[in-house]
Amino acid sequence: MTPKLDRTPLGWAARAVRVPGSERRTALQAAKATIAAVAAWLLATVVLGLPQPFLAPYAAIFLVEATVYRSLLGWAQQVGSVTAGVLLAAGVAQLVPEQTVTLALVVFVGLLLGSWRRFGGSGVWVGVTGMLLVTYGTARSSELLGDRLLETALGAAIGLAVNVLIFPPLYGERVATAADRLAAALAGLLEDTAELVRADELPEDLDWWLGRISDVRSLARAAEDASGLTREGRFLNLRQRSRHAGVQHERPLQTLGALWPPVEQLVEAVRTTSEGREPFVYPWPQARDALANLLLELAAAVRETAVPGRNPDLERCRSLVCQVEDRLVSSQDGVTATLGLGAMALPARRLLRQLDEH
Repeated sequence: MTPKLDRTPLGWAARAVRVPGSERRTALQAAKATIAAVAAWLLATVVLGLPQPFLAPYAAIFLVEATVYRSLLGWAQQVGSVTAGVLLAAGVAQLVPEQTVTLALVVFVGLLLGSWRRFGGSGVWVGVTGMLLVTYGTARSSELLGDRLLETALGAAIGLAVNVLIFPPLYGERVATAADRLAAALAGLLEDTAELVRADELPEDLDWWLGRISDVRSLARAAEDASGLTREGRFLNLRQRSRHAGVQHERPLQTLGALWPPVEQLVEAVRTTSEGREPFVYPWPQARDALANLLLELAAAVRETAVPGRNPDLERCRSLVCQVEDRLVSSQDGVTATLGLGAMALPARRLLRQLDEH
């Protein structure tokens, strides 16, 4: 029995200390954001003596991103959006003497400008920065506006530096977990399909099996997302050669992702032939046994594929594919039964080819 996960704060903290995973990464990123905010505040107040440098720690916190690449991109976007907000507030304040009207114009125009895709998620800072400057009464002071730009650039630079230099985040364990889950789901679906193919009578309710198909489809998408995030996490990362970078699991996960299309075609063929519930559209028992055995061997090969550095032995699979294809060319079972077998055999052959190529 799988032990129940302790979801209490103490359990979460224990996992953060004990296991290199999402809990530890979250705690580490929170600590890094704190360091960045405090460093930006001290540098702006103690070293540079800037008055009210509230934008420095703000910018520093938001630049401790999920990956080094996103921090670098966020630095450019945030500095650009804050600069646009400062210039907007200064321009409107010079043209409109009434503070309330200035506030309305700055917020409205700032939010419109912030929707430009080049600003990304930092676009909201155009309107927010302008609003803060107007409400603090600094929009008409060129000296204070210069301070706002300086502290923003300073805070963003510190946040970027902290994320790059102090344990830059990696997501190798996410790739490993995604590979294990996808391999288990694919293999389980093939094993369930083998039982379905071998049965003399179809079960009345196929919802359990159709639910497995939906689960695997979701896991395949999640695996693709995990692979993309892991590759992005290694980009410009000083720890990209670390054992936590997930490089050893990248190839198995790519292979498993390539296996899903033929598996989906195979189970779709089985679903189609089973919907009519007429015996003649289904292959005969001898052919079904050969196909079911093939699916079980393919399931075992899929499980082996998830293990880094291990190549599954496919000789038994090749032999069973030949047996199934011999049934097709011999025409022993009649045309309609042969068509049903052929609809399942083709994606099985494609699945074997994908395992061979990878």
